[in-house]
Amino acid sequence: MSVTLEEVKQYLRIDGSEDDNFLTSLIAAADEYLFDAGVRSTISFRYKLAVMLLVSEWYENRTIRGVSSDVSYSVNSIILQLREVGI
Repeated sequence: MSVTLEEVKQYLRIDGSEDDNFLTSLIAAADEYLFDAGVRSTISFRYKLAVMLLVSEWYENRTIRGVSSDVSYSVNSIILQLREVGI
C-alpha cells in the first residue's frame, strides 16, 4: 500500500504542481527511511501515515535547524509498532 503523490498533496493541502518532483523524492526518501528503520512491509494504514508524517516534517522544515536526526514521537511510535508486529 504505497503512498501516492496525490495523497500526500491532499494531506499537505497543496494545490498546483510546482513541488511535485520534490514531493515525489520525499515520498521515496520516507520509504527508504522506514525500511532502514526495520519496517519491511508497506501494507498498513499506519505505514501510509508514517510516510505522510515524514514527508510533512521534511517538506515544512526545509531550512537548516542544526544537527539532529530526531523524528517526531508519532513517527517513532508507528515505527516501533510496525517493527514489533512484523508488518
